[in-house]
Amino acid sequence: MSTAPAAPAHFKFWPKRLPYAITPPDTSLWMNLAISAMRYPQKTALQFFDRTFTYAELLQKAERLSAYLQAIGVKKGDRVVLCMQNCPQLVIAHFAILRADAVVVPVNPMNRADELTHYITDPDAKVAITTGDLAPELAKASDALPAGDGLSHLIVTQFTDGMADGQAKDDIPAAWHDWLLKQHALPTAAGAQTHAWAQAVVCMSSVAPHTACADDLAVLPYTSGTTGLPKGCMHPHRTLMHNAVASGLWGNGSAENRSLCVVPMFHITGMVSVMHSAIYGGAMLVLMPRWDRDLAGRLISRHKITHWANIPTMVIDLLASPNFASYDLSSIVAIGGGGAAMPQAIAQRLFEQYGLRYAEGYGLTETAAPSHNNPPDAPKQQCLGIPFMSTDARVVDPDTLQDVPQGEQGEIVVCGPEVFNGYWKCPEATAAVFFERDGKRFFRTGDLGRIDEDGYFFLTDRLKRMINASGFKVWPAEVEALMFRNPAIQEACIISAKDDYRGETVKAVVVLRASHAGQVSEQDIIDWCREHMAVYKVPRMVEFVDALPKSGSGKVMWRALQERQNA
Repeated sequence: MSTAPAAPAHFKFWPKRLPYAITPPDTSLWMNLAISAMRYPQKTALQFFDRTFTYAELLQKAERLSAYLQAIGVKKGDRVVLCMQNCPQLVIAHFAILRADAVVVPVNPMNRADELTHYITDPDAKVAITTGDLAPELAKASDALPAGDGLSHLIVTQFTDGMADGQAKDDIPAAWHDWLLKQHALPTAAGAQTHAWAQAVVCMSSVAPHTACADDLAVLPYTSGTTGLPKGCMHPHRTLMHNAVASGLWGNGSAENRSLCVVPMFHITGMVSVMHSAIYGGAMLVLMPRWDRDLAGRLISRHKITHWANIPTMVIDLLASPNFASYDLSSIVAIGGGGAAMPQAIAQRLFEQYGLRYAEGYGLTETAAPSHNNPPDAPKQQCLGIPFMSTDARVVDPDTLQDVPQGEQGEIVVCGPEVFNGYWKCPEATAAVFFERDGKRFFRTGDLGRIDEDGYFFLTDRLKRMINASGFKVWPAEVEALMFRNPAIQEACIISAKDDYRGETVKAVVVLRASHAGQVSEQDIIDWCREHMAVYKVPRMVEFVDALPKSGSGKVMWRALQERQNA
């Protein structure tokens, strides 16, 4: 007589109000906005400083921008670059691209022209949407490409396009005034037509019927890796839909939620678990373009924020503010995040002062944000959590791909409806990260972990070479490739160094060319990097050496440098 397999250990801690798996809507992500606008037309969808956008207004602006995109030639399946900090225009543009049956290519706004060229050429993007402060870098990137390979259209918005007339300056941090309130001139780019946002969102052309379905490509976010340039992760509507719905359910989501959105929406977590989840549920998003602890404290207090996804360094920073006593955090009912472990002392303070249990989660760009999350009522600290809704996750031997005994270290692998289809134009890289087991397709995360007796997952090490600086993933191979463009550098190896605040920071071990020895300082290298790469990738430390350690085959032995640094 056969017996049913034992339930996974973590089911004992599963939120009793929730099913283990869900059936998400079999519709496009655009329909989430259309339906919420139908249900809650006058409800606040977005709050940006003094400016309020209702669901009806958000829908109307997204449809007008979508009509404009179609008028300039965007067709079904075309990839459109979206490069900006958090602001209403990002949400409008994201949904406008989806409404046009096109594909969003979200790009980190910290990238510089040298990096941006890849995000134009690899997805074959001809249209980009950005803010005035970033437009010159995109234009420069496009101009650097051969004729015909660059952008054809660049739509540029000013931050003030998303603000109220007569916006109170007192609300905006003084250091941001020149950045947020400035009217940036529209750049010129060879072969590209530049369009003002204000013109695009009042387009009265008819918009073609929306035909995208759950299996059509929706978003192409890029992730770096151990070798080569960043790779696009192919996410159809269905993968993001699952995690948008599941994230809402996991966090007791409802239309009455008020979420502080400061984690960037170009990043998969902010895009899916915050933006898409809120729009699906008809909730309110209070947008912050970047982190400022006192602005966050004021917004939480003023708007009675209920849900806050963050990275732990934000919480640490807010609690350290000299103005912290004047802020009211009592409205928050759910707080959590990922990207780095939350220090035990900070988690304890949140619980003792506010009764809040900080719930950490884990996921990758390839898994549309969470593949694991801590149960809100039973979180463990410095823990990835348990496999997310509808998800089978295991720890396997990286060589045999067989499950390892409970408690032993192995590679974390994931199977679930949130897992991406594969890497854009990279069939070999795709094949390398998937394997079949028990009739299922598992994704290899490249992270090493273990499972405790309760079924909770813990990160123990990395199979892949990566630096985690305040939640930003830095891939050494990508930084090295950029550094080799510096005429003074003969060789460079990127390793991580411990940092009390960021957790880890970037260190460059550099061999200078003989022609530049003694003429270039460590600060010169850092300054050059700031001009040519996103600021979070820039080495904070530079060490000059005469030679890098090499293996018999001539490969740089980065592990030897890393072990020396750790020691």
